[in-house]
Amino acid sequence: MEEDTIVIDKKTKKPILSEELCSGCGICTNRCPFNAVSIINLPEALDDPVHRYGQNMFELFGLPNIKAGSVVGILGPNGIGKSTIIRMFSGELKPNLGKYDEEVSWKEIISYFKGSQLQSYFKTLSKGDLKVVHKPQMVDLLPKFVKGNVQKLMESVDERGAMDEVMESLELKPILSRDVSKLSGGELQRVAIAAAALREADFYYFDEPTSWLDVRQRLNAVKVIRNLAEAGKSVMVIEHDLAALDAISDYVHILYGQPGAYGVVSQMRGVRVGINSYINGFLREENVRFRKQPITFDVKPPALEIEAEVIADYSSLKKSYDGFSLEADQGQIQHDEIITAFGPNGIGKTTFAKILAGVTKPDQGKINKKVTIAYKPQYLVSDFDGTVEELLLTTAPTYGTNMFKTEILKPFSLEALMDKEVDELSGGELQRLSVAVTLSREAEIYLFDEPTAFLDVEQRLKAAKAIKRVIESRNAAAIIIDHDIVFIDYISDRAMVFNGEAGVKGHASSPMNLRSAMNSFLSSVGITFRRDKETKRPRVNKFESYLDREQKEKGEYYYLES
Repeated sequence: MEEDTIVIDKKTKKPILSEELCSGCGICTNRCPFNAVSIINLPEALDDPVHRYGQNMFELFGLPNIKAGSVVGILGPNGIGKSTIIRMFSGELKPNLGKYDEEVSWKEIISYFKGSQLQSYFKTLSKGDLKVVHKPQMVDLLPKFVKGNVQKLMESVDERGAMDEVMESLELKPILSRDVSKLSGGELQRVAIAAAALREADFYYFDEPTSWLDVRQRLNAVKVIRNLAEAGKSVMVIEHDLAALDAISDYVHILYGQPGAYGVVSQMRGVRVGINSYINGFLREENVRFRKQPITFDVKPPALEIEAEVIADYSSLKKSYDGFSLEADQGQIQHDEIITAFGPNGIGKTTFAKILAGVTKPDQGKINKKVTIAYKPQYLVSDFDGTVEELLLTTAPTYGTNMFKTEILKPFSLEALMDKEVDELSGGELQRLSVAVTLSREAEIYLFDEPTAFLDVEQRLKAAKAIKRVIESRNAAAIIIDHDIVFIDYISDRAMVFNGEAGVKGHASSPMNLRSAMNSFLSSVGITFRRDKETKRPRVNKFESYLDREQKEKGEYYYLES
């Protein structure tokens, strides 16, 4: 028809596809040598977008509701529009209602949301009468912008007069005199939560508040954020730890769509119903299936102590540093098993991992049988100069094989990252790449230190499945250090408990069945879990609730037998 369907934009010098003329034939997607073109069929029921960045660019359909005196949780994959939502709610980005090539007035925006709670929200925002506080995702960047010690920072932001209470809840008093630049990831996270909670605002937004925190610290953070809602504030939280999201939220919105292309905000649901809908992959009210298979949780009976083939065993281990010491009971690691290690931060889990990996030598004790170990450390450093594909070519021995494609490349969605520079990857992308590179190596034991940090729920469970498959196919074993109870429950065969005094001394138990390990650990922190009747996922019991008291009396901290 002699119509130009693909033209080069004069300003950006990039190709633009005509969406009006596109018939969805798929020829361009097959012909493009860089896999740069995708054709996505949107659900017919979608109305006009709330925001669109430009032609052939990301668009967002719908916005979450905001409720005073409640915490609204946002649950969905990375790249689906969560950052766009907060930029709109904070006034940094004006919703353009899909009209990306023209200026949209506040009058039009307020009219668009007529009859909803968002009408009055945007009305107040347009006048500049709304104060928003945002706890960012990347707390490790905090020292670049904040100088001085923790005490001075807290005093400078304490607009609500709640400093003592918040410091107590988040256990920050021991580090008040410390300089912000000297804090660990978990300490920075708690400082960032405290700084946000102490400010006076109408709307509070917390982006992934539990990264780097142990189980006890996560529930302390839940308490501080819930206190804001109880004081009548509007609070919104993005969280990928399902147990923490369940404990923190009153309502949830599920986001679905195609990451990087479009995102849809579902109707508001009660927190239990919403999380269960997400696990099942089906939104009944919208009649939308966004995952082929539901996520299933198996209730494992206590494992019988059977004589399985041992890959490695170690004697009692001791390691001392200046001011800190670790003792580990003797133990065995068996073929085809995944052992999780959990406990408070600063208790020696990473030290134990380094001893097993041969990075650190113990002062006493030894690994009785030399084994090959593939190790993914806790903190990721992207100092490689080159693309993801170049990194895989040089560090992943099985790269290019069919096994790598099916067991690693696809589950970790690495195809889309191949041409990206490694030093430009986001936290989640770097995490996926690090776990994938570790799994690609031939080893008898795979050691992962916090593999779920920065990953969304879907990516965590895909990572769990990929790790399980590789371990079984290679007749190997894995040890995983993590704090996400839902992930731990999903992946574990056995578990180790770490306890002691943070930063002073730590003790590691021998590997034991998951139920016994969880009961031992949760009793020390005074938290009980139950299982959801529908999906069997672990859920936190409210402190001093009937179930909490009943389980504590019976000594069943993990879950009661049904």
